[in-house]
Amino acid sequence: MRIRRFTESDATDLYEVLSNPEVMKYIEPPYSMEKTKQFINNFGLCEPPKVYAAENDEAEFVGYVIFHEYDSDSMEIGWLIKKKYWGKGYATELTRDLLHKATALGKQAVIECDPKQEITKTIAIHAGFDYIGIKDGLSVFIKPL
Repeated sequence: MRIRRFTESDATDLYEVLSNPEVMKYIEPPYSMEKTKQFINNFGLCEPPKVYAAENDEAEFVGYVIFHEYDSDSMEIGWLIKKKYWGKGYATELTRDLLHKATALGKQAVIECDPKQEITKTIAIHAGFDYIGIKDGLSVFIKPL
């Protein structure tokens, strides 16, 4: 897996992720192409970025990862994967990679998700995160240093 900065040319690939109702089920309504471009500009092209593009070993765009400061002690991590790549272990691998990045910064990692998002919760628990409860309607998991 490779995590890299977004470019404006990623809009079509990202739209395939963000426009899919199954992928967006627990997040928000599917995006239009215009909203996808705004997302890249607002969160991927800012300094520092809050999200990054994710590619597999064949350099195929598989989705994006969330990696930004959550609070002074923590980095929020997460991912959104194209439907056709579900079940291939990419989310687990990306979680591991993002944990290494957070640890290298001396920060613990936080995952937030909808309480009904069972797959995300399972990945968090298997990666060693502790469930700490509901905050602002989201399940919160922390992986201490």
